[in-house]
Amino acid sequence: QVHLVESGGGLVQPGGSLRLSCTVSGFTVGHYDIGWFRQAPGKGREGVACLSSRDDSTYYPGSVKGRFTISRNNTANTVYLQMNSLKPEDTAVYYCARDLPHPAVQNMCGLGPRRNGADWWGQGTQVTVSS
Repeated sequence: QVHLVESGGGLVQPGGSLRLSCTVSGFTVGHYDIGWFRQAPGKGREGVACLSSRDDSTYYPGSVKGRFTISRNNTANTVYLQMNSLKPEDTAVYYCARDLPHPAVQNMCGLGPRRNGADWWGQGTQVTVSS
């Protein structure tokens, strides 16, 4: 049975850091493209960090580049999102998701997984950046 479970969200002050974890079961994390996505109230979903299973390449949109880092621990079957220099506009629910390999990792972030459902998405964790 496939599960993706996010953890590590919370309340942090502007300029602070958080590390989110996505612990998976039922599949090998290194065999799939993995992405972190976020959705703020009233806004669309945004892919903020994606990691390719083919070549470990990464993609970040301009809104988070230089501040967020995605990484993977194959032994722990866990993917992380290190978020530094957080801003109030980073406030959102953050989700991890998997997909079969994309030709280019930015497609994972731009288009999202080509399948929906609990086998492909986690339930999300809230990140609030506020003083």
